[in-house]
Amino acid sequence: MSQQSVPATPSNFAVWFEYSLGSSLALRKTIDILIAGKRKFDAATNHELYITYVAPQSAADPLGDLPEQLSGLIATAQQFLNTAVTDNQTHIKALGEVSSEAAASSDPRTIISKLVDELSKATARAATLEANFAATSEELDSIRDSLKAAEQRSNTDALTGLANRHSMDEFLRLAQIAAMEKDEALSVFLIDIDHFKKFNDDYGHQVGDQVLRLVAKVLQEGVREVDLAARYGGEELIAVLPGADLEACTSVAERIRRRIAEAKLTRRATGKEIGSITVSIGVSQFRLAESADAMIERCDRGLYQAKRLGRNRTVTETELEPEAGAA
Repeated sequence: MSQQSVPATPSNFAVWFEYSLGSSLALRKTIDILIAGKRKFDAATNHELYITYVAPQSAADPLGDLPEQLSGLIATAQQFLNTAVTDNQTHIKALGEVSSEAAASSDPRTIISKLVDELSKATARAATLEANFAATSEELDSIRDSLKAAEQRSNTDALTGLANRHSMDEFLRLAQIAAMEKDEALSVFLIDIDHFKKFNDDYGHQVGDQVLRLVAKVLQEGVREVDLAARYGGEELIAVLPGADLEACTSVAERIRRRIAEAKLTRRATGKEIGSITVSIGVSQFRLAESADAMIERCDRGLYQAKRLGRNRTVTETELEPEAGAA
């Protein structure tokens, strides 16, 4: 802290204590990048580091709720191994007895018969063990597929099919670290459906869901594979564009806004066309070491400024009014 001229405040101490422990890889990478870039640890930077990496509550241990089925399989596999060990010891003992009898007997037929019998038992035990492990392996594969599907569902918004808020938060966190490491741009735009409440009030929530799915579809189709489109909450959608500066991100946002305005939506119950759908969009670009919340807050301000200016438009952070308030 003293080398970087960081004031010895409780929050700064907490940040640098976590850094020294190395318990947060993201924090360590961020601070290392700032030091390498000779970035000054001013009050704003110190505050962002604290609220981004130290203040949030740590997530619960995902292994704490290990499925009972998986625990049962592990116990079964252990039982198979214990049985195999016991059988092997029995087999070794039996072979030892046969060896002793061979030394004392002059009739090889008896010895051969006993050897064949022991080898048959060993072969049968090995076949049984192999079959048991094969069945367990199949069950483990089934559990793995179920867990993979569950993970996919946990990261996906059920209504729109886009990534959900949790998945977006993790993607954006990693994108911020990558942007700092590679000294690349990172931009975000936030979409809000204009007069969304009116769709619900005039046509019902099913039509409101249709509108949301249509906007989500246009958004997903309008971004690259390396980007992430997500449902941010309610009728708000968000896109994270790694490697895109403000100008490039604004161009993508504008193209999507126009496509949404040109889209036609038909009411399923009657077949009649619903009124035009428009969106307001706010765009911002990541600033070194800032929190995701700070970047998205500028998007939010741009979005509501777009609404105040008449909706169906895109406003970037460079166009923000000094004291933009929600409309």
